[in-house]
Amino acid sequence: MKLHNTYNNRVEEFVPIEGNKVKMYVCGPTVYDNAHLGHARCYITWDVLYRYLKFKGYEVTYCRNVTDVDDKILKKAEKEGKTPEEVSRFWYNKFSESMKALNNLKPDIEPFATKTLGEMISMNKDLISKGYAYEADGDVYFRVKKFGKYGSLSGQPIDQLESGARIEVGEQKEDPLDFALWKKDPKFGYNSPWGVGRPGWHIECSAMSRKYLGKTIDIHAGGADLIFPHHENEIAQSECANGCKFVNYWLHNGFVTINKEKMSKSLGNFLTIDDLLKNYDSNTIRFFILTNHYRMPVEFSDEALSSAQTGAKRMLNAKRTEINENLDITQYDEYKAFVEAMDDDLNTSKALAVLFDLTNKANKNSDYAFTLLYKLATTLGFTFEKASLSEDELRGKLSNISAELGENFNSMEEIIEKRKTARAEKNWETADKIRVALDKEGILLKDSKEGTVWEIKN
Repeated sequence: MKLHNTYNNRVEEFVPIEGNKVKMYVCGPTVYDNAHLGHARCYITWDVLYRYLKFKGYEVTYCRNVTDVDDKILKKAEKEGKTPEEVSRFWYNKFSESMKALNNLKPDIEPFATKTLGEMISMNKDLISKGYAYEADGDVYFRVKKFGKYGSLSGQPIDQLESGARIEVGEQKEDPLDFALWKKDPKFGYNSPWGVGRPGWHIECSAMSRKYLGKTIDIHAGGADLIFPHHENEIAQSECANGCKFVNYWLHNGFVTINKEKMSKSLGNFLTIDDLLKNYDSNTIRFFILTNHYRMPVEFSDEALSSAQTGAKRMLNAKRTEINENLDITQYDEYKAFVEAMDDDLNTSKALAVLFDLTNKANKNSDYAFTLLYKLATTLGFTFEKASLSEDELRGKLSNISAELGENFNSMEEIIEKRKTARAEKNWETADKIRVALDKEGILLKDSKEGTVWEIKN
């Protein structure tokens, strides 16, 4: 299996530190607002990596932090008259709901920054004692120039960074490049050896990674926007505090863009996951994201989502047979092609092509195709639950059925009730017309003791 390592800009063979055990850290959300499509891309991408590593037989420990102390959280708390804890807890719960709706697996470990303050303080003390950090009037800063490899991840030389660096009002840095490890904050802070304050953003991930995964880890992943300064600073403070290499493989996913601009809250051009899920199901969003290589930018458009919706439905509406749990899937060429694609730096677009091949074979009654399709598609995080319709699709079908029957229906429940009445009155002609109209729209009614339900035909 090969992965692109941002640190040296090369695709390298993946070799874990310890046997088949993989320690994987992903930078999690700052919980102060709704998650958007950019977050969906990031966390679906690393959910797929997590799933695929386990599919390959690795024993994975996946840690994704939660930043619940931050300037944005504090500003929101003041604006809404709430405590920072109330704000962060509310938005963490919303984030978790969004991740579940996207069918992302929960990480094995999900630490909160405010629950790891002791480890952050300890790491800062280590850095100060080794001369890599210093205290200045309640703040603690990292001495960037003392770490000779600074800039290696982002490929930015020190002299280039210096030209744009400056000291803000109120800061007491030795050098404009130095970054905060601890910030004085009498109002919202926590007790520390340097007075009441709170951690800098970068030290949070270093401390949580060290606590839960160890000093050196296999994989650290996140969005490309985190390469500098966040991940660059993580490397500096972790390697100076720990005295060893921090990460073996740095992985980064590309941006989601709208009109060629990165999607972000600051630009106001973001679409929330909740809004997307009103019109597109999780399989469609996942398909849209996986159609593109994870390192490349993805341009968002309604046309692209509609195309993804069609592709996802085609695959997941394949003719189904009973899953053969005893089938040795490794014997089939499609399995080998899927693994070859995924082993090539997670080439999900090629992997999807394999799934479409299996879809076609399943529809032609191949005896193994659906079992193989199911097992490989679920490895990418797709779900084979009952097919669903968007609100617009349902309105369209109701309109077509109404025209077919010469009567206006506003819901499927009204149609079911009309059929129920016709059957009770032995009006078989009307009942049959309803069945034919529904059939034309790909809708199936199922009767049981509990009542009648409808679903989309697979």
